[in-house]
Amino acid sequence: MRALEASLSDVLGSPGVVGAALVDAATGLTYAAGGDQRLLGPGAELAELAALIGDRLCEAGAGGELESVVVTSTRHHEVVQVLPRQGDPLLLATVLDRTRVNLALALRQTADSARGFVA
Repeated sequence: MRALEASLSDVLGSPGVVGAALVDAATGLTYAAGGDQRLLGPGAELAELAALIGDRLCEAGAGGELESVVVTSTRHHEVVQVLPRQGDPLLLATVLDRTRVNLALALRQTADSARGFVA
């Protein structure tokens, strides 16, 4: 559990990240959360969203698996990244402050930090 907390702290320490949650993609169970997660919603809704988008991509003929979902509002970017692992994948959901973050850089930094969750 310490490694999980350390990895989540690493994500929350990235510039512009104001909230984060780690969710089981199959069950919607939230394993850990920190910062301001109000914009993320319950873990079950995140898992349902990722499954719905992944299913629609397959129906549309897109090859491969869902990697991430980015939703942009006037003040935040909400990012859900799929973390494949043996067994059910995890979802790393983050809320980014648009005024303090470069989206492309934040995606790369959170993806690097996410390796700690599946290692």
